[in-house]
Amino acid sequence: MGESLIELPYEYDALKPVISQQVLEWHHDTHHQGYVKGVDSAEEKLEKQRKDGDYSSTGSILKGFTHNFAGTVLHEIFWQNMSPNGGGRPEGELLNKIEEDFGSYENWKEEFKAAAGAAGGWALLVYIPRNDELHNVVVDKHDQNAVWGAHPVLALDVWEHSYYHDYGPNRGEFIDGFFDLVDWSDVQERFEGIYSKF
Repeated sequence: MGESLIELPYEYDALKPVISQQVLEWHHDTHHQGYVKGVDSAEEKLEKQRKDGDYSSTGSILKGFTHNFAGTVLHEIFWQNMSPNGGGRPEGELLNKIEEDFGSYENWKEEFKAAAGAAGGWALLVYIPRNDELHNVVVDKHDQNAVWGAHPVLALDVWEHSYYHDYGPNRGEFIDGFFDLVDWSDVQERFEGIYSKF
């Protein structure tokens, strides 16, 4: 399979003051890179066990694959969901769907912030085709409590490595700052690309 680390769509210092250059470098180059390496390592081990016919370590290998692959996917969304020119509010079909499913943009935002405050990993806005609805979800680690069939359109990483260097224990300040970076055009493209298929 062979995963590779995506390049950031902006410079390392572009998200200041919300996210410092140091945090962005550590987060992308060390943490995200680690998940990419974890996927490749798991794939190599799975291939080896298939050749050797020894499946004694399958459970732990697959858990490692799931954790690292989910981390890779969510980080890619997270980086692309942000822009130095972000902020504001969604528009068009996405805003209409948020208002339909949450009652108002403000309702959605407050619920999303609460999800981010409670998460042990990620707060996600997902589209669930089965129910034709947008939903906020709390995902611990990268893969625990994930919703089957849900497609993430907005991802906020609230692991401590995302904010602690910049904010200390004040996660709420980081969450508030995130909304100044959200690239709603990217979120809308993700939503409309999924929404149009169902």
